[in-house]
Amino acid sequence: MSSFKFFNLLNFFKFSPSRLLAMMSKEFAQMRRDPVTLGMLIMIPLIQLVLFGFAINTNPRHLPTVLVSADQSEYTREFIRAVENTHYFSMINPENNLNKNNLNNLMTESRANQLLTQGKALFIIHIPPNFTRDLLKDKTPELLVTADATDPSATGNAISALQQLSNTVFTLPLSRGMGNLNQTALPFNLIIHAKYNPSNITSYNIIPGLMGVILTMTLVMITGLAITREREFGTMESLLATPVKPLEVMIGKILPYIIVGYVQQGIILLAAQVIFKVPNAGSIGLLILCTLPFIFANLMVGLTFSTIAKNQLQAMQMTFFFFLPSILLSGFMFPFYGMPVWAQCIGELLPLTHFLRVVRFIMLKGSGFIDIWPNIWPLFLFILVVGVIALKRYRRTLD
Repeated sequence: MSSFKFFNLLNFFKFSPSRLLAMMSKEFAQMRRDPVTLGMLIMIPLIQLVLFGFAINTNPRHLPTVLVSADQSEYTREFIRAVENTHYFSMINPENNLNKNNLNNLMTESRANQLLTQGKALFIIHIPPNFTRDLLKDKTPELLVTADATDPSATGNAISALQQLSNTVFTLPLSRGMGNLNQTALPFNLIIHAKYNPSNITSYNIIPGLMGVILTMTLVMITGLAITREREFGTMESLLATPVKPLEVMIGKILPYIIVGYVQQGIILLAAQVIFKVPNAGSIGLLILCTLPFIFANLMVGLTFSTIAKNQLQAMQMTFFFFLPSILLSGFMFPFYGMPVWAQCIGELLPLTHFLRVVRFIMLKGSGFIDIWPNIWPLFLFILVVGVIALKRYRRTLD
């Protein structure tokens, strides 16, 4: 008996290269028969390489900045040129093309604050009246710079560059015939007003953003898996024997997960207030209302994936394929304005990008419906486009 066991043990450890090659050939053949999995194995590393290599930038530059100037002179123009030469700031004026050689007061204070609230500008530079006169009289005038500090990582380096600028910006002009002004003391005082998050607490930016990230990951995955699971188990055939129409199937599958999404949102809001002490400057009711199109958008994506995936593994792979660019290009992990233009264009197509702005604007800025509307209508457009695709594919699947 012992010799028989020993013989079986030898056979167990006996290695056959031909059998190994046969198993490898079988696995490669299986990969060829599963193009979705093969595509994910190739595309996901390529996407990570492109995004991390070209799109991700933790030191954003050319940040949108608006100028509110009540003074026009060579010195104000020199200051603005010096600010732009840091490459951290890019002067914008949505109403007019700002002529950088003519600092007319094209931007009002109220309009500049509105642009800051809507996220279209990250900085406001206020040049007070009589700035040049006080500068020449050695009265040390004050310059106010208002920064949107909801994302400290996006504005931190720019503020540091601006503070260092005050040491050198007027050194050359003031030395021309006015040497008494070129002293060791700074020619002006730079006052930085970090608005919406004056303490630069990172969790104030991260925790509201997690609401969108969690909803995206769970809702897309759970919808794709739930419907694909029915197809795997054969229960989808029972739907074919009923008079239920494809649109009714889609709505019936989506509605329960809307409740799930709101339960998740409630848990996150409670944790944000109780555990992380994130301030809420806006309306919770408005936030809940604006979450509905975002939930619908993610459920439509999951529904579309379920019509493509043949099994639950493929549905999981597609979910990750959608989730990876969403989390990297939406502005959750890395500053949105730090990405190149092509990456920002892709990010604008993702529902998470717009929802992150909505939740942060409402909770941190206290924004109203008018301020967040530019980020609401893209969600409805996304629902319409993806919904039509899902409905057409579902008709083909059920028929």
